[in-house]
Amino acid sequence: QVQLVESGGRGVQAGGSPRLSCAASLRTINLYAMGWFRQGPGSEREFVAAIPSNSARTSYTDSVKGRFTISRDNAKNTVYLQMNNLKPEDTAVYFCAAKWTGATNSPLTRASQYDHWGQGTQVTVSS
Repeated sequence: QVQLVESGGRGVQAGGSPRLSCAASLRTINLYAMGWFRQGPGSEREFVAAIPSNSARTSYTDSVKGRFTISRDNAKNTVYLQMNNLKPEDTAVYFCAAKWTGATNSPLTRASQYDHWGQGTQVTVSS
């Protein structure tokens, strides 16, 4: 059973720059595509960012392009989401997701493509 544990969520002022982490209970995440999704109050879960197993390309939803960066440290079995210049509309529960894909350079951007999910970490941005 793959377990994903997110951390780093907190209350921040607009303009803040927290970093979220997602630790995976796997021997290695080398062959897993990883993604971040979020669900705001009264909203459906939406795609935020994704990185394929070989990190060749990353993908972002338009609203976070230029502000958020997804990265992975396979040696630590951890994926990160660096969030810069946060806005109140970024307030949400942020979820980490994983999918075994083998070696691939295609980021997965749909929630239905992922098999494993974390419990989420709350990010609240105040103006």
